[in-house]
Amino acid sequence: MKQFVYFDHNATTPITADVASIISDTLALGGNPSSVHSSGRLARQKIEEARDKIARLAGVGASEVVFTSGGTEANNLVFRGIKCKHIMASSVEHGSVLGATDNIEQLRVDRNGLIDIDALEERLDKTHGQILVSVMLANNETGVIQPVAKVSKVAKKYGALVHTDAIQACGKIKFDKSTLGVDFISLSAHKIGGPQGVGALIVNEEVPFDPFMRGGGQERGRRAGTENLPGIAGFGVASENIGDLAHVTKIRELRDALEASIKQIAPEAIVFGENVDRLPNTSCIFMPGLSNETQVIKFDLKGIMISAGSACSSGKVQASHVLRAMGVDDGVASNVIRISLGNGNTMQDVDYFISEWEKMYSSTNADKLMKVA
Repeated sequence: MKQFVYFDHNATTPITADVASIISDTLALGGNPSSVHSSGRLARQKIEEARDKIARLAGVGASEVVFTSGGTEANNLVFRGIKCKHIMASSVEHGSVLGATDNIEQLRVDRNGLIDIDALEERLDKTHGQILVSVMLANNETGVIQPVAKVSKVAKKYGALVHTDAIQACGKIKFDKSTLGVDFISLSAHKIGGPQGVGALIVNEEVPFDPFMRGGGQERGRRAGTENLPGIAGFGVASENIGDLAHVTKIRELRDALEASIKQIAPEAIVFGENVDRLPNTSCIFMPGLSNETQVIKFDLKGIMISAGSACSSGKVQASHVLRAMGVDDGVASNVIRISLGNGNTMQDVDYFISEWEKMYSSTNADKLMKVA
């Protein structure tokens, strides 16, 4: 009997029963959060309760939380809302950062995908005028964790503002705004078991902000439009569910076992970023001889859901700009898949995946294996 294994949590983590329940309950409330009658006040109360939960998650005050339609809008809100003469971002940022404006200077990374701090400081020293630096906390494809606190320390020497896209890191590692030393943090609900279509931007209230969505006074004038009440309520519950991240230890053990098995089967397989700090759930793996698109299809036919990289490219399998920035040859990059685990995954899931991975590898590399034998 075919098993079903969901190994694509970096794309979306399925919502939990309590998140679904609060969404359903909130849908039944009615009332606009901006209305002053009792139904409106109740709706407003639900939003503010969620705002408090997300503020605690990021280690900030509730007034610093701005709700958005998702992570992409949160990222765009920064680049369009802050008036900076120069914007710098690492070359491995999500497309919603690198594509937010036309004037982003991309900063190089090393072969592990880590930003070059010395190169950043060199550019800051030579650049004049207000600067915004954006470096993600953890990469969505490789899981590599960036030294954001170090980036902030260097950037602040030159008076630069700092933004971090913490969308992929949230729920997998602990962080807070003060420790990171940043001015802005982007978050998204559906990466932590909340609903799709809702996110948040954590803002530095001392920085002048010019919202690009106007026409209403919602979110303290930072983002116009009636708030997504059910989505925000679900986001709040999902944030609360993260807890102390005790579950992450088990997920890391599963990920490590998966990688160890693959290396035993195919010593020439590559796990990108394995020598630096990574998210505990993410593996970005090169399989010799088989394209990532074919792998995705073959695994799906066996009931295993994985990804060829970012899930934000309209379902298209494209060359990874992240791997290219890391100096990976396109021929290698085209054979790389992303496995991302989460709550609910088991060793049985890993064993089934490894069994199917070995079949694909052996079938594709049969001639080479025969010569070795």
